[in-house]
Amino acid sequence: MPGRDALRHMTREELEAEVLRLRSAVEPVPQPQAQGGVVDLQAIPTSLEALKINEERFRFILNTIDAAFAIAEVRFDEDDNPVNYRFLEANPAFVREAGVDLRGKWVTEYAPDLEPFWFEVYGGVAKTGIPATFESYATTFDRWFDVRAIRVGNPADRQIAVFFTDATERRRAQEQLRASESLARENIERVQLALEAGAIIGTWHWDLVEDLFKIDEAFAQAFGLDPARGQLGLKHEEIVAAVHPDDRSARAAAIEAVIAGGGAYVHQYRVRRADGEYHWIEAKGRVNRSAGGTPLSLPGVLIDIEARRAVEAERDQALAELMALNDTLEQRVEERTVELMQAEEKLRQSQKMEAVGQLTGGLAHDFNNLLAAISGSLEMIGIRLGQGRMADTERYLQAAQGATRRAASLTHRLLAFSRRQTLDPRPTDVNVLMTGLTELIQRSVGPGIQIETVGAHNLWPALVDASQLENAILNLCLNARDAMPGGGRIRLEAANRLIDGGAAELYEIPQGQYLSLSVTDTGVGMSPEVVSKAFEPFFTTKPLGQGTGLGLSMIYGFVKQSGGQIRIHSQVGLGTTVCIYLPRHDGDVCRIEPTKHPVAVTAKRAETILLVDDEPTIRMLLTDTLSELGYTLIEASDSMAGLKLLRSDMHIDLLITDVGLPGGMNGRQMADAGREVRPGLKTLFITGYAENAAIGMGELPPGMWVLTKPFAVDVLLSRIGEMLAS
Repeated sequence: MPGRDALRHMTREELEAEVLRLRSAVEPVPQPQAQGGVVDLQAIPTSLEALKINEERFRFILNTIDAAFAIAEVRFDEDDNPVNYRFLEANPAFVREAGVDLRGKWVTEYAPDLEPFWFEVYGGVAKTGIPATFESYATTFDRWFDVRAIRVGNPADRQIAVFFTDATERRRAQEQLRASESLARENIERVQLALEAGAIIGTWHWDLVEDLFKIDEAFAQAFGLDPARGQLGLKHEEIVAAVHPDDRSARAAAIEAVIAGGGAYVHQYRVRRADGEYHWIEAKGRVNRSAGGTPLSLPGVLIDIEARRAVEAERDQALAELMALNDTLEQRVEERTVELMQAEEKLRQSQKMEAVGQLTGGLAHDFNNLLAAISGSLEMIGIRLGQGRMADTERYLQAAQGATRRAASLTHRLLAFSRRQTLDPRPTDVNVLMTGLTELIQRSVGPGIQIETVGAHNLWPALVDASQLENAILNLCLNARDAMPGGGRIRLEAANRLIDGGAAELYEIPQGQYLSLSVTDTGVGMSPEVVSKAFEPFFTTKPLGQGTGLGLSMIYGFVKQSGGQIRIHSQVGLGTTVCIYLPRHDGDVCRIEPTKHPVAVTAKRAETILLVDDEPTIRMLLTDTLSELGYTLIEASDSMAGLKLLRSDMHIDLLITDVGLPGGMNGRQMADAGREVRPGLKTLFITGYAENAAIGMGELPPGMWVLTKPFAVDVLLSRIGEMLAS
């Protein structure tokens, strides 16, 4: 017979088999039969002894196992329908699970309202002999059970063996997990609603089960409610009291419809604000449901649309007047048309300002953090210098420089996706550029990804900023790497393309000759919904904190600013291809030099540099830096002063100028005017932001270069040395 430890390690199926075997062994022992009128009495003690041993084994197992076990007798009515059952035997574990000793009692005695389900299942097993395994909730005990029922003994006795396992804790854990997932989804939906909404008044969470309406502090303040009570939860009637009486029925109908039919809740109505006046708002939310479809909660946001409604009302009024005057003088129609256009412009301006508000709010947050890091580091450097602790200043210098680089990167990304970055387009051989990038890409994506580069014979050149194109290719390859966490293959391919007719209309570019550059991966791919949003600024599928959502939008802005187009072709599970189309350039290409590390330079012949910039700090820093290297510096603060010096007989080897200058001329205009008297004057434009028209949409003339602020000093010195040496 198995010991206690062995019984504890048996599976449920092994326990069932052992219990049923022993029970069959303790069935009444047949009486010895007379042989020729003589009964063998010696056989009786042996049979009784065996029966006693099996009985002891059976009782030992029943009292030892942790699983609840019972033998039940099912009672049927005259139509052979199960109507009751009682437990003939039950082990201690069963008594513990039930909380009461049920042996010998009919179930209807202590649970008159027991669900019919139990009678149907047990009766079916007793009648058919087909075992049943199920999970069910017993209202009487307020617990969940895993149940296994098997017919035992003579079928006519309608008896079954029942094994119980308490599943309540597991079910509670599952419910808690589902509740946590539901709460997480609600939070994500509320954030998404807030991002989509614009001018948010506040947010709410309506518990439909408890009828508790929780609101945030902004909501409470806007409606003159107690923020503390709003956090604990208000009754829905208290919220309805603020709704305009004429709008309550329509609002109630909209809520009932969304609760009954699902989907998003969007409704506009008037509410009384803290100032006692009624204002138009728009409510947006979504109903969350249980796995069975029961409505659980309705979270959402409130949006202030008072200005929008006023503009729309004005527009509607203008439209009505225009229709009424359709048969009158043309002049009056034109007047009303102008009014309509003005009203629509106000509406567009209102919507644009909502978007600008969201954007500037995010930028202000990021830049304030960066400025705090820079200003705080500089203050600490001043304190340490005053204390004479020079060794402690290095980490503050590094912190300030790091924050400066992050700020420069942020402005660069924003200018790129808005197509306002300063580009230096030059005729470029993309075959050479792509091949030169292969090693860097391989190091960036890691050894688990294979890089394949396919050039094209006689590939057309493109007029493009080579460094920005390199950044675009590298970013696309890094996105491809992220789409292949288990490794894969990236293929870079360049080709000549003739785009005309329907293809030009499909790609939304003029007909003509284009160079195509594609990056293809074997990753997870994207759904059509994701592809449609991929180029939107701040859209990302990466987890929070792992992506800004500006990568693809930056590439899109750069390609469009270069006169080209970019398209994505992707299928879920089949990988993605991102293809860049750039117009063909007629002319020779510039030779792409390998990237060099900046080196320190000094003036060879005390060269003279004219520095024109309206920012005194920039002039001071550049003058101090270049003077220490032996250059002679001449300064000017505006374009007129700079042009006067250019037209003088003073010797000047190099002009360094900002593009945006006061004085009636920009930097490019001043440089062109100076070249009229100083042909071939070497010019370096330094700019933080400039319209392309100021520098030139196409290739800069020989001897002119662009350097974007902010820049590292060693990069500036290296560029100056290269220009003066050429």
